[in-house]
Parts: sequence; C-alpha cells; structure tokens
Amino acid sequence: MFTSVLMIEKPLSSVDVEFVTTLHGDERMSFIVLMQPRGDQAVVLLRAIDDVAVGEIKEAAREGEEPEGRAARVPAETALEHSLQVLRNAGCEAVGQVVEDHPLDRLQAVVDESGADEVIVLTAPHYVEEFFHRDWASRARHKVGVPVLKLFAHNE
Repeated sequence: MFTSVLMIEKPLSSVDVEFVTTLHGDERMSFIVLMQPRGDQAVVLLRAIDDVAVGEIKEAAREGEEPEGRAARVPAETALEHSLQVLRNAGCEAVGQVVEDHPLDRLQAVVDESGADEVIVLTAPHYVEEFFHRDWASRARHKVGVPVLKLFAHNE
C-alpha cells in the first residue's frame, strides 16, 4: 500500500479526490490528512495580495471574513471529517488531524511515524508565498526526506 501525507487547508472537492487517488494508478492508497485551519492575520495580507495578483478583487476584499486562529478550529474539523469520508468512499484508507501549531514539525513527525512514501500539498495558489519559497511545499521539501508534490486544489 502506498501511503501519502496529504496537507490541505480546505475540504477536498470531488475533483481533488479523484486526482489524488489516481496519482499512482491502481495501487491501493492510504492517506494521512493534515488539515491546517486558516492561519494568522499576517498571512491574510499575503492571501489578499495573491487574490489581487490573479484578478480576484472580490476574494481579496473577503479575506478577513473567514475565521482565523481558534475560531477556525470547528470549521477545520468539519472540513477534515468531510475529506476523510470522501477519501474512504473512494476506497482508500484515511485518517487525519487538525494541525494548528507548527504544521511542518507535525508533518515531519507524521512522515517519520508512518513511514509515508510521499507528501502531497493540496492548496490554492499563493503566489507571493511561493515566490519567496514560504509556501508549505517549498518549506516541506527541505524538511521531510520524502518526495513532496504540490497540487492546486479545485473548487466545486
């Protein structure tokens, strides 16, 4: 069985599920999902700049409307449960957790504990963070010791 640690920041869409479950052909997949609630207010500015950069002015204006920090815990737990269920419905094994503090340290621990074969970072584009190599995938590549694949999440 092929084990992937899947880092997400929003619930998986059906397109995302199909994408990640078919990456390795017919091989059986097991996922350990790490769901990070929306981050701190400094990151909100970077997201707003990203939205403006791709012409999503309305999204940039709404960045402050989504829950942040502790207020994001309950929506994150709901999103995680949804994501685990759709992965299981697709025939995969799936467990997960909400990660609030030090997500890259937790990622490293999960990779080490599970013997994962890869990390998949499934996220919306964050162009400013990517440019400065501050996005999850760029930082994880220097930390975990297994291949890190960055994919862009889809909207339903």
